[in-house]
Order: sequence, then structure tokens, then C-alpha cells
Amino acid sequence: MKIALLSYSTRPRGGVVHTLALAEALAATGADVTVWTLGRGGDSGFFRRVDPAVRVHIVPFPDGPPEETVGARILRSIATLRDAFDAGPYDIVHAQDCISANAVGRCIRTVHHLDHFTTPELAACHERAIVEPYAHICVSRSVADELADGWGLKPAVIPNGVAYERFAATHRAARAAWRSRLGPYVLTVGGIEPRKGSLDLLEAYAVLRAEQPGVRLVIAGGETLFDYRDYRARWETRAVELGVEPVVLGAVADDELPSLVAAADAFAFPSLKEGFGLAAMEALAAGVPLVVRDLPVLREVFGPAARFADSPQSLAAELGRALVSYDPVRAAAGRKLAARHTWAEAAAHHLAFYRSVTP
Repeated sequence: MKIALLSYSTRPRGGVVHTLALAEALAATGADVTVWTLGRGGDSGFFRRVDPAVRVHIVPFPDGPPEETVGARILRSIATLRDAFDAGPYDIVHAQDCISANAVGRCIRTVHHLDHFTTPELAACHERAIVEPYAHICVSRSVADELADGWGLKPAVIPNGVAYERFAATHRAARAAWRSRLGPYVLTVGGIEPRKGSLDLLEAYAVLRAEQPGVRLVIAGGETLFDYRDYRARWETRAVELGVEPVVLGAVADDELPSLVAAADAFAFPSLKEGFGLAAMEALAAGVPLVVRDLPVLREVFGPAARFADSPQSLAAELGRALVSYDPVRAAAGRKLAARHTWAEAAAHHLAFYRSVTP
């Protein structure tokens, strides 16, 4: 079976991480897999090494003019990938986001989560990428139910895998290096943006710091297509008003991320919209206490392995409890849950699904 998996970027983001891990797991079964993506800003490779069993086709996508809007960049992204991609050699064309789904025409689409855009180009891209694919996959039942309720679709549910050993077996020296640099810290991965609940986390940290002044808030990641400068400015202004100084690391090298996660005292995941929560599952693999937003999808995915919060005040309270009282039962449940989500199993379910929708 010849499979094309399509993404929108070479840089670390949940959907890109998913695409590469799925491609490698499919290739390990003997499938012929090619990953297509856009090389933004001169990128000629992915943020990490890709198993040579997977073919990689990176379409050059140079930066646009300074005045280019997000909507115009999305349309240019779609057109660039469409002009380069040839579906002819593939039995399965599987898009992982709305940009690639709009670019390739007839395809299978994984809907990782649903967004609500106000930019016309983005709203149209989002809608077409739901209604036009001939088959759909979701990484959680909650998102599948949203597609069923909103569009009358019946997606397959195939959860993410997790690179369990990568996060569970980090080197002590690497963890110690982060602790020496940062001291005790609460970590979040995903950058500063509205969907990630960054302002709520900032408010929670101000409350937490008043009770535990030695604990830092560390923010890693943040690669995105969108322009969140206004939100980031509000976040920075609010940090000054609150008198707190979080550590913003930005993108962290792939080989350094597991030890950064494993060295954390707690992992905060206050997202307002998610489809699964891969970064949070990686924290469980590392044995780190997890506090998440109280959303149906996160209740579904994490159950008794996580603590849940529905406001900045409760987020601060749950983080405080996680920091001062280690819960071995919850930690064991988290490791067991993360270990159960393998990419090999995800690949097997994908192959079965591909066969079920292929004439």
C-alpha cells in the first residue's frame, strides 16, 4: 500500500509530531509511506531526524512580504502544496490539517480538533477540509461526536500513540541539568496563544507563586502559523501587572524535550480546545503530575490520571496540591495510560481503516 501523509509545516507542533510518528509506524509494517509538507522560511528538513524508511517531500515555501495577512498566507500555502503534489502514485492520500486537505482534493482527513475562525479564508479552509474528504479519523471520541453533531459525519476514532520510552527513560544527568538551570518548575508546552489558555495559566501562576515563591513557570514550544502578537502583548502586560516573570524557552531541541518534561515538578495543560493532548500524555509517560483544563475531551483521554481545573483559581489550587503532595496511585495510572497508547497500535488501526474505505 502506497500512502501519502500530508502536513503543513516541518516545525514542532502536535499535528506534525503525529504525522511523523504515524508515518514511521506505518513504514515499520512494510507500507510505502511518503510525507509531504511545506518548507517554511527556507526549511529543508523536519525539526527531527525522520526514519529513512519514510520518504520525505518538502515543498519550498518562502516567506511572503511583510504585509502578508494570515488569510493570504493560508491561501498561498494551499496553492503551493496543490501545485507540487501529485496524487497519482498513492493508494491513500491522508491529510492531517485543513491546509493540506484543501490542497490535495480527494483524501482522508484526520480532524485533530475543531476551531472557530473569524478570518474568512481560514473559516472557508476549515469548512472545506471537513465536508470534502471522503473519510474521516478523529483522535478522540469527543471530537468525533462534534463532527457527528455538527456535520452528520461518522469518523473512525484512532487515538494518538505516545513515544513512551523516550519520555519514561530520560537520563538523570539531563534532568539534573534542567533542574540546575531552572530550579523547581511547572512546565507547559505549546507556547503563548489563546487556544492554550496562556492568560489563565499566568493568572494561576501568580496565585501559586504567592504560596510557593520558589516555583517557576516554564513555557516551551510555540511554533504556529498564526499571528498572536496582540495576545502575546496582552500576556506580557499582564505578567508585569501581576509581578511574575515566567521563563519562556520557545522551541526546544527535540532531543532535549524529554528531559525538560521529566525534570518538571508538574505539567500544566489549561487548553481551551484540544483533540487529545499529546504533550500532556508525554508528561504522564515521564511520571510528572498533570493538571488539565476540565474539558470533556480531556476527561475522556486522561480520566483518573490527571487533576482537573476549570478556572485560574482552581488551576492554581490543583497545581499547588500536585507540588506538595506526590500521588503514587495517580502517577502509576498515568504511566500505565501512556504506555497503552503505542504508535504501532495506531498504525495497525490506520491500515485497517485504509483498507475499509478503499474500493
